[in-house]
Amino acid sequence: MSIPPEELFWIAWYATLPAAIVAAAGLVVLQWLRSRSVAIQLIVVGVSTVLATISGIIVIALMMLINQHDLAVVLAVVTAAGIVAVGVSVLLGRRLVAANRVLVEAVRSDSYRVPARPLPAELAELSRELDAAYSRLAAAHAREQALEASRRELVAWVSHDLRTPLAGLRAMAEALEDEVVEDPQTVSRYHRRIRVESDRLTEMVDDLFELSRIHAGALRLSRRRIGLADLVAEAVGGAEALARAKGVRLYGEVQPGLPVEADAGELGRALRNLVVNAIRHTPSDGTIEITGEVRDGAACVTVADACGGIPEADLPRVFDVAFRGEAARTPGGGAGLGLAIARGIVEAHAGEIGVVNAGAGCRFVVRLPLGT
Repeated sequence: MSIPPEELFWIAWYATLPAAIVAAAGLVVLQWLRSRSVAIQLIVVGVSTVLATISGIIVIALMMLINQHDLAVVLAVVTAAGIVAVGVSVLLGRRLVAANRVLVEAVRSDSYRVPARPLPAELAELSRELDAAYSRLAAAHAREQALEASRRELVAWVSHDLRTPLAGLRAMAEALEDEVVEDPQTVSRYHRRIRVESDRLTEMVDDLFELSRIHAGALRLSRRRIGLADLVAEAVGGAEALARAKGVRLYGEVQPGLPVEADAGELGRALRNLVVNAIRHTPSDGTIEITGEVRDGAACVTVADACGGIPEADLPRVFDVAFRGEAARTPGGGAGLGLAIARGIVEAHAGEIGVVNAGAGCRFVVRLPLGT
């Protein structure tokens, strides 16, 4: 026997009305308990669901005019199901609370580790994200500590290297001012020395400014297609006077036809820094070779000197700001910024720079993407 649509509509209406009232009350209770435990809120959800079901069944049973026995059976079955549902809600809530406590304890520890205990899918994903975030924070903290250490070292070295030329400049200026020296030859020598020390201080200030731009990400490159041979030739030509004064031989050989997309001024400065560094640490009558070639699909520039090698423990720190090995801690050795600047410029060109001990010295290798 089919039920007329009008009667079916009213049955649904009378069944939905008490369920909606119970659901609304449950939402009010959940809003009131929104800052309480998830377990308590799940219990409220389970109880609200059971009460909404029972209220609907009671209304339908009354409308069907079933006898008291049948009504008692229906209510007993629904109540038993409701108790089971509430029990499941309690167990689920306790499980979520326990999993949350595991995450909280892991977060409170010094170093986050993914809990070994199985977690629900959402909390497991959160745990993985927390682990990745902690790893990034640890790496950032390590970089920050390294930068802070390099800054302190830089301040110490710059202070030391500034003090010596400034003291000499002041002494010579006072001697000239007080007319302690009067013979033209000595006065001329003092003037030349003042100019040399002034140039040295200017170079140091320029290096500091360049390094600050690199670290601040403010290095702006004007890229254009240039030949690597031209850059190497300019770097060698600019360092020939220094090499000749020290008695060091320079040899440059670059494979023709190696175009790169680069800022000629900045990349040229990086190569000059490498060549000048090699000259400073190569003894007289030593030889420095600068070569360029294509290797593994990249343009490679190699600067090989005869410095006697770098201690293995110092190799990872060669490009750090203000780092200078024991053998390099001599007056006139610079502030230890040249290699750090070279690395910053090369990396800004999407290239790589490295150093290894080879033969009678060490070999600096710069890898740059080939121009298209």
